[in-house]
Amino acid sequence: MKLLYSLLITLLFTSCISVKADINSTAEESTDYELAEAGIRLVLEKQVTAWNKHDLEGFMDGYWKSDQLKFYGASGLTLGWDQTLANYKKRYPTKRETGTLNFVINDISIIEGNNYWVMGEYHLKREIGDAEGIFIIIFKQINGEWKIVADMSC
Repeated sequence: MKLLYSLLITLLFTSCISVKADINSTAEESTDYELAEAGIRLVLEKQVTAWNKHDLEGFMDGYWKSDQLKFYGASGLTLGWDQTLANYKKRYPTKRETGTLNFVINDISIIEGNNYWVMGEYHLKREIGDAEGIFIIIFKQINGEWKIVADMSC
């Protein structure tokens, strides 16, 4: 009887520890996601602010400053931060073209590790005619900062 009682206590104690560990790991994962989401949203908010001031360099601060940055849009694939900025400057030379930007974020999901995708919509209000579309952007945490490493906008 003592052996059975000891076995039950051991089983109960082990099960409680296991449940507690599961709860803690879920809380950590949730906290990690919440921190990532907040960091990503902050980058997007800074981009909107810069865009609305016609500060294209400030807008590009949200992108990975690398030749490996990929931007896929109506004109095809663009490689590199410098070329992406040059394309923005060509397409949006004045405040008249940039107008007022608003993002609608529909989903932020983890891909793997410190990589997240963001699915959303962009809306530009402009005197020359409004523009809107959808995007999928890939964020990665690089040197402690969230950066867009790939962007597909149409």
